[in-house]
Formats: sequence, C-alpha cells, structure tokens
Amino acid sequence: MLAAVIPGHAQRGPGIHQAASILGEMDSGFNAARCSGMTARGILMSDLSQVKALVFDVFGTVVDWRTSLIADFTAWGDKRGIKADWVALVDGWRAVYAASMDDVRKHPERGYVILDTLHRHSLEKLVEQLSISGLNDADLHHLTMGWHRLYPWADSVGGLTRLKTKYIISPLSNGNVALLTEMAKFAGLPWDLILSAELFEHYKPDPETYLGAARLLCQPPEQVMMVAAHNHDLKAAQKLGLKTAFVARPTEYGPLQKYDLEAKGDWDIVAKDFGELATRLGC
Repeated sequence: MLAAVIPGHAQRGPGIHQAASILGEMDSGFNAARCSGMTARGILMSDLSQVKALVFDVFGTVVDWRTSLIADFTAWGDKRGIKADWVALVDGWRAVYAASMDDVRKHPERGYVILDTLHRHSLEKLVEQLSISGLNDADLHHLTMGWHRLYPWADSVGGLTRLKTKYIISPLSNGNVALLTEMAKFAGLPWDLILSAELFEHYKPDPETYLGAARLLCQPPEQVMMVAAHNHDLKAAQKLGLKTAFVARPTEYGPLQKYDLEAKGDWDIVAKDFGELATRLGC
C-alpha cells in the first residue's frame, strides 16, 4: 500500500519520506536495477497472487522414474537375452544419486560434472556389483540414457498444461540440460524453458541453483514457486524466499517408500496432484 501512495504523491504526511526511504533500501538490497520487474512492492507482497513462475523438481515429482526404468530395462533385457535383477539395479542406482553429487561438491578442483556422467559412472560400478555380464559400451550408454526416457505421472501433463496458461513453468532439476530437454520431448512435458543445475554448476539444494533460477527469470525469489514431492527440496527453497508447493508422490520409491509420504513443512500449498495445484492457483 505504501508503494502505491508514493508514485502518485496522494499523501504527504510525516511518515511518507520515511516509508520511501525504507522501500528504497529494500529495493537496493535486492539489486532491482538488473530486471525492471523487480520492485519493492513485489518484495513486500507475501500472497500467492504475486507468483509469476513455477519451477519443478522433476525426478519423482513430474516423472515416475522407478516404474519407467524398471519397465524399460526389463523389456530391453528380454530382447537382448540379458538376465539381470533390474529392480535392484534401478533402486541401487537411485540410492547413490545424492552421494555422487556430494562428491562433485567435495572436489571443486575437478570442475562441475553433469548428471549424465555421474549416472554412467554409478552404473559401471553397479553392473559389477550385481554381476550383470554381457554388456558392452553401447549397452551401458543405452541404460544411462534411460533417464531421458521417463514417463510422467498421470496428472503431470494435464496439470502442467493448465498451469502454463497463467504462469511461466520450468523444471528446476539436477538433471542436465540435454537430459531434461530429451525427457520433455519423450514425455510431452510443456515447459516454457529448461532450467537445470548445469546452468549454475551447482546441484540442489545449493542456494546458487534456486537463486540462479529466480535471477534468470528476472523475478525476486518471492515471485517464484518451487514445486516438489520432496520436503528437503522445499525447505532449501523456502529459506531463500521462494514460495513452495508440496505434491505427494507416495509410490515414487515403490512399496517400501519411507520418506516424503506427506508434507513435513509449512508450505504455501499442499496438493494431492498437479490438477489440484492448478485449481488452487486459479488455472
């Protein structure tokens, strides 16, 4: 309300100059000059009506990676005559996902390593551990590219399409740009653009990823909403000022899932699926 008074000089009471000074400091602190859309008024507003863009976790939130990979590898193995415990491979692969990214953080001198490369290195170790034989380099590449061929949850495409009518929508994933682009083509995901950890050379939950997304969108963090099925992802985003939406995916890790079965934080929206999320956001 103060910001609305100042431009028109509708009032000149004793508190106006002080209010203008406060707003100016807030505006300067955010470096609003970089993007004309970043205003002090936008920072003051805390309701969801100010949200301009939605960024989505992808693995588990938008796509069903576990079911997709198990089905893909099982069918491929049958055609190739390769017998393996594909369920164990897929679950083991995902189990070392976080550790592989931590290794990148611990060794900055090696430079940033994209997720496709991390997936390939992890796969090579798992194939040996699980005694899966008969795989050549092309086979290992095909399996690694399985992460590009993931199917969306039943509500994902319809919900995203509705949200796209009102908001900028983008992934904000640890997947690299090529992975996310090819996945979008495969799964029919209607993104407006691709935002990837690769662009910032930092994996979530590093702050550079969330803040980098807001910066590239020319929006203050308060006007960007992080959508995820993982409470830790939302916690990291919320600490940096982003709005948050939790969408439960209780079967992401299969029948033995123990985490993220429900919202565990004070998120702005908790929805059962993307359809409900679209409804809550007026789409």
